[in-house]
Amino acid sequence: MDRHDIALIGFGGVNRALAQIILDRGDELAADLGFALRVVAITDLRLGSLMQADGIDLADVFAMSDGETFVGRPGGTAAPQNDYVIRNSTADIVVEATFTNPIDGEPGISHVRAALESGKSVTTTNKGPVALAGLELNRLAAANGVTFQYEGSVVSGTPILRFASETLQGLRINAVEGILNGTSNYVLGQMESGMTLDVAVAEAQSLGYAEADPTADIEGSDVQLKVVILANELLGADITTADVTRRGISEVSAADIIDAAAQGKRYKLIGSAFRNAAGTVTAKVEPVALPLTHPLASVTGPTNAVSFDTDLLGTVTVSGPGAGRIETAYALLSDIIAIDAHQRARVEAGR
Repeated sequence: MDRHDIALIGFGGVNRALAQIILDRGDELAADLGFALRVVAITDLRLGSLMQADGIDLADVFAMSDGETFVGRPGGTAAPQNDYVIRNSTADIVVEATFTNPIDGEPGISHVRAALESGKSVTTTNKGPVALAGLELNRLAAANGVTFQYEGSVVSGTPILRFASETLQGLRINAVEGILNGTSNYVLGQMESGMTLDVAVAEAQSLGYAEADPTADIEGSDVQLKVVILANELLGADITTADVTRRGISEVSAADIIDAAAQGKRYKLIGSAFRNAAGTVTAKVEPVALPLTHPLASVTGPTNAVSFDTDLLGTVTVSGPGAGRIETAYALLSDIIAIDAHQRARVEAGR
């Protein structure tokens, strides 16, 4: 049976969840997918790095005690050594899930670039590399005969990009708009029930929906990156974050929400991009009071949803979880499946 060897760059919640799926369901997945998965490298800021070409014992990794590192294990070091592991491990697929600075996309961009240059395919859930350097990295992947996949970069495990490119194939997508941040959607819902912004944010933090610093969620910069990805991937644009106007939900007051409700409307933070008559693309992030008949108005809690405006089907809306370790790990798994399909297609084409 075919096998893919995996390097997990970053071993936080998402990559740990993917490793757990491989440990728990490896045989079942191999039978279903026609290929096996084996982890041969892991890097982590706290644990260090571990490279074992014959495969890492994931049960042993999960049994590690607090404060323990990879030092002492064959192929283990105290430092993560991300670039070295990416370039020198025996993995054919690199799973990049480190923290990425939304301003410059690092260290994610450098990690993805190193993997592609080394002839390794990549899947990432990081928005930064895709939004800020997607075109360059896709060209680099093509030049090296490998694949760059990033389904989880927009709506976590809900397959928005693949749905649009495959299921909606043959349609012309004229516009896309969505609720792309579960934290802001939850906060607006709580404000509608009477909470102030600060109290709603604090509750979202206590439930794990919001980070300690919720600025990217509340002020819309998280959605801004996702809109860049959607515009470039689905509308053929070539825009950057500078081309996306942005307003966050901090501008929405309790009075605004009450007034909207009285008019049969509901506030949502909407990221949108649409193709103009001249062929250019306009993109923005802003709080919008939607009529209750709008397909996005009924999306509640930390759920995300995206509506596609198409030429033949009209509006098509997909909703699903916008966060969660298992859900995002599934996005990585779906990318690995896509990478395998691309590799098989190349082999067939070369025969």
